Amino acid sequence: MSVPEQLRYTEEHEWVAGLDNEDGVVTVGITAYAADALGDIVFVELPEEGAAIEAGEPCGEAESTKSVSDLYAPVTGEVTAVNAAVADDPGMINSDPYGEGWLFKVRVDSDPSDLLDAAAYAKLIEEA
Repeated sequence: MSVPEQLRYTEEHEWVAGLDNEDGVVTVGITAYAADALGDIVFVELPEEGAAIEAGEPCGEAESTKSVSDLYAPVTGEVTAVNAAVADDPGMINSDPYGEGWLFKVRVDSDPSDLLDAAAYAKLIEEA
């Protein structure tokens, strides 16, 4: 399973893109590993635009034909956008987790230094 090098990851299988953006806004999604483990995702509950989220805390849910799983905030900040297309068609998370299946964008409040790089995340899922 490929682990994109340019992203950062959490142990709960969320990914973060754009940590080097000048505006401080990052994009968040769940990894291909998580999407595969969940199975066919049929419903997703995302945080509302403008909501404050706290790193490590639940901020939504993904429901599949197998189970319901919490979505954990990988960073602390304010949600600036949500992917309405994913809310309408949650299967996008399974088909394109690192592209069209992104979940929400956050203006980061603090340094997310505890995120894993691609090599560390690849090792984590290898050992799972």
